[in-house]
Amino acid sequence: MPIGPDNPFKGRQHPGELIILCVRMYLRYPLSYEHVAELVAERGVPVDASCIWRWVQAYGPELNRRCRPYLKPVNKSYRIDETYIKVKGQDKYLYRALDSTGQTIDFLLTAKRDMAAAKRFLRRAIDASGNAMPRVMNVDKNPAYPAAVEALKTEGAIPRRVALRQCKYLNNVIEQDHRTVKKRVWLAKGYGSFQSAWRTLQGIETVHMIWKGRVRWLAKGDAVGQALFIAWLFGLAA
Repeated sequence: MPIGPDNPFKGRQHPGELIILCVRMYLRYPLSYEHVAELVAERGVPVDASCIWRWVQAYGPELNRRCRPYLKPVNKSYRIDETYIKVKGQDKYLYRALDSTGQTIDFLLTAKRDMAAAKRFLRRAIDASGNAMPRVMNVDKNPAYPAAVEALKTEGAIPRRVALRQCKYLNNVIEQDHRTVKKRVWLAKGYGSFQSAWRTLQGIETVHMIWKGRVRWLAKGDAVGQALFIAWLFGLAA
């Protein structure tokens, strides 16, 4: 169901406050859809787990889109890495970039782990709103990165002065950060389709970004403020 800019809950059978509560709980905490359904049932509201899945599919990407204008800039030292995500029993690749302080720069799910995928992700991270042109990009020994960076420099997408540093220990920050996302993904026991995985991951990554304090005026770990911010993004009263 399309989400309108004025009334994002038009046509839904449940109130927006309940929908966003369920979506936020699933995306933020290591809960299954059944767990979330049980928690809201305790409040006297029976909701089927499959209904919550549909809400996450619809509102996860929308949360990512609505949150972007409120992100603080990141610094110019990028940490870039990819991790594996199971989709229909096959490995897909979640590319992720953090700055040196651990703030999420951007993310992208790809079907392949090659130069074309690395190039597409690097262009996305650099072009994302609020992200400065990197001074240095720290990557692992994956040979796709040097080829992708060289292609982007040849095209003029990034300046020649941007350094590429292949040094695994510098990526400890992002490898530790993978764990939070992987913990959420593990509960899903794999995804049934690439699109459902990507829609869900957009929501998980966005809520994780909010929790880490990348939104302007919101402190890291301010659970109440962050919940109010997400509700506000969808036009819900505090």
